[in-house]
Amino acid sequence: MKLFGVDAFTEVPFRGNPACVCILDEERPDGWKQSVASEINLSETAFLRNRGASWGLRWFTPQVEVDLCGHATLASAHVLWETDIVKKTKVIAFETRSGSLGATKNGEWIELDFPQEPPQTAAACDKLMAALGIEALLVGKNRFDYIVEIDSEEKLKTLAPDFAMLKEVRTRGVIVTSRSAGGRYDFVSRFFAPAVGVNEDPVTGSSHYCLGPYWKEKTGLETLTAYQASSRGGLLKLRVSGGRVFISGKAVTVWRGEIE
Repeated sequence: MKLFGVDAFTEVPFRGNPACVCILDEERPDGWKQSVASEINLSETAFLRNRGASWGLRWFTPQVEVDLCGHATLASAHVLWETDIVKKTKVIAFETRSGSLGATKNGEWIELDFPQEPPQTAAACDKLMAALGIEALLVGKNRFDYIVEIDSEEKLKTLAPDFAMLKEVRTRGVIVTSRSAGGRYDFVSRFFAPAVGVNEDPVTGSSHYCLGPYWKEKTGLETLTAYQASSRGGLLKLRVSGGRVFISGKAVTVWRGEIE
């Protein structure tokens, strides 16, 4: 079975968010997929299975299967088009635990079609705020994550959470976001998910299902440019419309291999 190492939400190798994409030659047990993901030890390993008119897609961290992952979906679409398994003019339909997801190629950019996951205002959990060590302008929550807005990009970039404490907060992950200090981006963010084995994710597509509608409401903009300010960093373009978030990014293949 073919394996591909792809850096997503970047056009430069060793930036963005690395994901492994495995194209299955036959269905395999869930335990086997989890073992492969643990062996690869990236934040996400995506498993693709050809279903004819669509592709089955599942995502595993080194510890658990997750319901939704943006950067590994981007990586999967990139691999299918780059290898000519799917023609570049064709829209890719993925069947996942979160329903049908689409991918379209627009030049060097790949646009993903995802459902919005807007947050609802939530009480600030004492353990959450203590783990982050910051004051929040607003705290919200959707079915996946907490979102915490703070007042400065500088504070966001220097944030150093207590990951042991953050792991005890009952949530998949924590999004911390602020307005961008410069004019290049509309907002910036970071994403922490120690509960699923990823202390900090370099670039998180799925957090932008929440960030897109959140910042659309605050800015009035349907089209937004976002930067995830991890050490690797990543650029995303968002279009928020009709209950959907269309996320665009680039990707580059870094390595290829096989499972014996």
